[in-house]
Amino acid sequence: MCLAIPAKIIQIEGDMATVELGGIRRQVSLALTPEAQVGHYVIVHTGFALSVLDEQEAQETLEIFRAMGEMAGQ
Repeated sequence: MCLAIPAKIIQIEGDMATVELGGIRRQVSLALTPEAQVGHYVIVHTGFALSVLDEQEAQETLEIFRAMGEMAGQ
């Protein structure tokens, strides 16, 4: 199973971005989302930003992941 997660762009250099999720930073390619800007949330999968989404949608998705993690720990 593959999982794509929302992450916030904190820096862009060329077609690469630094994204952050839960205090962890990673480099991802913006080749598929050239419209992405610093502060945007993007869906990240295997090192690529696949799409840009609004902050509310990103936060709702992250909350679902948190709740699933809590349920799995019970």
